[in-house]
Amino acid sequence: MSNSDFPGWHGTTIIGVRKGGKVVIAGDGQVSVGQTVMKGTARKVRRLSPGGYDVVAGFAGSTADAFTLLERLEAKLEATPGQLARASVELAKDWRTDKYLQKLEAMLIVSDGTDLFVITGAGDVLEPEHDITAIGSGGNYALSAGRALMDSDHDAEEIAKRSMAIAADICVYTNGNLTIETIKS
Repeated sequence: MSNSDFPGWHGTTIIGVRKGGKVVIAGDGQVSVGQTVMKGTARKVRRLSPGGYDVVAGFAGSTADAFTLLERLEAKLEATPGQLARASVELAKDWRTDKYLQKLEAMLIVSDGTDLFVITGAGDVLEPEHDITAIGSGGNYALSAGRALMDSDHDAEEIAKRSMAIAADICVYTNGNLTIETIKS
């Protein structure tokens, strides 16, 4: 099998929901290669505590690339404790301009309980308009479901769970094995 024949790693869905003074980031556990589920219990949402300030991060894309980015984000947060926006912008700038980092294929959702951002390799640090964001193969399904649920009485965690369940029902690269992290403002 040549490199051009490799079916590629697929799939994940990560959602971030901010409501009622807290942010919930949830991710599924499925890792697929082509049409094969390689693992159903991967942990794609992590809690970081650089400098004693908690940050929750979820990633979609290549795991090795995402871990590299999480390490870089942690270093940026240690250099600018408690300043997630600044650290995120610095990471995005490095990611866009550094020849090594430019090749990384992943996206991040990060939150300190107050701010909620999506960080991309294109140099973007995006704050969602409607207090909800999602990435990955099932991201658009989860985002649509979450936006529909935002006006309900459900709290952030319940919105994230229901949105992920809908995404898992639609996206073959998303499962219902969730990792959920909550952070308060």
